[in-house]
Amino acid sequence: MIRVLLVDDQPLLRSGFRALLDMEDDIEVVGEAADGVAAVTLARRHRPDIALLDIQMPVMDGIEATRRIVADPTLTGVHVVILTNYGLDEYVFDALRAGAAGFLVKDVVPEDFLHAVRVAARGDALLAPSITRRLIDRYVAARPRVDAGVGLAGLTGRERETVVLVARGLSTAEIAARLVISPLTAKTHINRAMTKLHARDRAQLVIIAYESGLVAPGGG
Repeated sequence: MIRVLLVDDQPLLRSGFRALLDMEDDIEVVGEAADGVAAVTLARRHRPDIALLDIQMPVMDGIEATRRIVADPTLTGVHVVILTNYGLDEYVFDALRAGAAGFLVKDVVPEDFLHAVRVAARGDALLAPSITRRLIDRYVAARPRVDAGVGLAGLTGRERETVVLVARGLSTAEIAARLVISPLTAKTHINRAMTKLHARDRAQLVIIAYESGLVAPGGG
């Protein structure tokens, strides 16, 4: 069962998302909130698998709520997905840097919304290749590179290859096929790279890969 915390300051939107989630046999909404402070409190109380957070909320916004959830060692199993009206923008980038696993626009079609919840619950980043490229071109490329040399030096050759493919938007199955290894082995390389680079999830791994210069914007 995928346990979901739903946080948005618009009751009508929360009701709509909840109605979709409640129809699924493998998904359970464990709590609702209208601001970031309540979101953090409920995350600690319920330990959901997914926290769907609006960005712009009263009292505390979704970015700060994400930061606090990610920083809490008791909430390492919580995957934060940002809800936004505007698609990719600076707020979304800041949320990803804060530790969000990905984002969804609020006008997403129901099928894609439910699929995204399941993808995030598996620990995969909600960053399609086209979104990744826009993210990198618009924000990462314009920022100073992070000094991640020590972490990158600790990666094996295969782990570096894997990180590059993650940064280019490939799924675990696609990485396995590209490197001619099993999906389990691919996932092991990804998890080891995340540990060495102190990345909470794939979204952060993507950002580290580009900001450190391991992958160049516009590269194939």
